[in-house]
Amino acid sequence: MKKEIADIRRDYKRETLDESHVADDPIEQFDKWWKEALSSEIEEVNAMTLATATKDGIPSARIVLLKDYDERGFVFFSNYKSNKAQELGSNANAALVFFWKVLERQIRIQGGVEKVDSKESDAYFFSRPAGSRIGAWASPQSAVIADRKLLEENVERYKKQFGEDIPRPLHWGGYRVIPSVIEFWQGRSNRLHDRIRYTKQSNGTWKKERLAP
Repeated sequence: MKKEIADIRRDYKRETLDESHVADDPIEQFDKWWKEALSSEIEEVNAMTLATATKDGIPSARIVLLKDYDERGFVFFSNYKSNKAQELGSNANAALVFFWKVLERQIRIQGGVEKVDSKESDAYFFSRPAGSRIGAWASPQSAVIADRKLLEENVERYKKQFGEDIPRPLHWGGYRVIPSVIEFWQGRSNRLHDRIRYTKQSNGTWKKERLAP
């Protein structure tokens, strides 16, 4: 079995990434790659790994969905009582990873995390389907439950309680990862991949460097 795992490999030959061909601002570069990923019709192109850690540095990671980005950072939404939220409450630092296999690209983002304001959370919450809005009420995210019946009962209870007018729970909303480091990775042949890293400087500018693969 281990030998079979070791034999799994793929040579990357699709694109190159050169310092002279990337933007000076990493958000502009992300936007370029994002649009190329969208046009490639990757399924759930906004899926990203979110890594958090406890105050003692014990890490955990899961897939979440990017819902917005701009010069301020990268936004996702969650239950504020979930495990990830508890970790962010005691250690407000996180990392994101996008992997777009079709394009042989990876983007890594590190930075501090803040909650988005209530207006931004409201705007996204009310854009969701009714079932997803009810789900935000029905699921005590990350809590231990006896069985699925609890969720189904909660769904029916909140449907009756709210009808068509489903408010946003105060325990649900958005987070913004404010980037301090962004790395763009382009797969290359023989594992000699291209890596360009942007690091935020104290004066607000970005330092751009090539990293060895």
